[in-house]
Amino acid sequence: MPADHQPNTRSALAGSPLAGRRERGLSPTRHVLANGLTVLAKETRTTPAVTIHAGFHGGTAYDPPGLAGLAHFVSKTIDRGTESRTADQIAEALDGRGVSLTVAVNRHAMWLVCTCLSEDFERILALVGDIAIRPVFPAAEVETRRGEIITLLRQDQDNPATVAMETMMRALYGDAHAYGRPMRGTLETVERITTDDLRRFHRARFAPQSLSLALVGDVDVDRAVAATASVFGEWQADAPAAMNFVDVDAARGRRATVLPMMNKAQADVAYGFVTIRRGDPRYYAYWVMNNILGQYALGGRLGDSIRERQGMAYYTFSSFDASVAAGPLVVRAGVSPANVERAVASIDLELSRFAADGPADRELTESKQYLIGSMPRTLETNVGIATFLQTAELFGLGLDYDLRLPALLAEVSRDQVHEAARAALDPARATVVVAGPYSGALQ
Repeated sequence: MPADHQPNTRSALAGSPLAGRRERGLSPTRHVLANGLTVLAKETRTTPAVTIHAGFHGGTAYDPPGLAGLAHFVSKTIDRGTESRTADQIAEALDGRGVSLTVAVNRHAMWLVCTCLSEDFERILALVGDIAIRPVFPAAEVETRRGEIITLLRQDQDNPATVAMETMMRALYGDAHAYGRPMRGTLETVERITTDDLRRFHRARFAPQSLSLALVGDVDVDRAVAATASVFGEWQADAPAAMNFVDVDAARGRRATVLPMMNKAQADVAYGFVTIRRGDPRYYAYWVMNNILGQYALGGRLGDSIRERQGMAYYTFSSFDASVAAGPLVVRAGVSPANVERAVASIDLELSRFAADGPADRELTESKQYLIGSMPRTLETNVGIATFLQTAELFGLGLDYDLRLPALLAEVSRDQVHEAARAALDPARATVVVAGPYSGALQ
């Protein structure tokens, strides 16, 4: 456990100037129950509501071999019945109090998230606990959800943007790596998943030791912790097995793949690299670099050049997803099939220029100001605060992370961003995938 994550510690998170919080921060608390469950509590009195944000280490990276899509399938069925409630009874209990429960999953986590009135907090927390601890995955509900997932997968197969992105991730990481597998699985694996598989995944990944519960809103800390102990305190389960997420080697040469989908109107480009882990000290320089490249203003340098000045792209942007393992930096673009080669060449040129010259002083200053200035907006709602706390918990960033974050960004130097660009943005090592009505020989 990180030193700044000791139980019952109180610290401050940077807050919104709109709420007058900058000096004192959000002051969340962190408590660990006897069974290993972590409670992150933050009292706000802005509205008489409480957000319940339960996060488990149960993302798609934990899919067993041969069953890609299992975690996603669990996320679609976990709320479809418990030992004491049917799916209709769960829906009625939520609807009757105006609550909508969202179950979401990514590579490393699965969340159950909802917001309720403060007066309903204990009842809704008990319902969320029942869903998390005692799901039964009824056969009829499983088959209904299987059909819905298969429909989604067929839609993905017909979507050039999804095809390009999934093919690029598989090329970057390989089928054996968790990041190289499609999160929803494949038609073959989803057809093969059984109710027993869903139950085994739940038993393996859902335990108090793998749960961080963020409670944010009109509820004081003592009430939040007491309610959590009442619902989850008696839950006992073996701690989930740890998994070592290895980094893959960066590509040594350029790889280009063309996937003709000739019945489409638009070609989609996915152009990427493997970069760094979230815990790498260079993370903040990479974050600023990506913002300059393809995020700030109208899409950064890429948007200004390829879409605005050259008029070649319907959209273009870059994304940077450092995670538990080294994550990808990806450039995306949607273009006319007549402009595929020119668009890819323009991406090459912008990346080469950035790596050679680094950022301009003005774009460095403005990008850092934008990132720092965006922070208050992420903390304006209970859901935003809960999500921020969960991210800090997942990556061991500490309860005072948002107080430290502005300085971490402000201290990023031009040389650090330039070095990040030199390390990451090498077109000669890019993995490029084009899907759509294009069948040329892409270089």
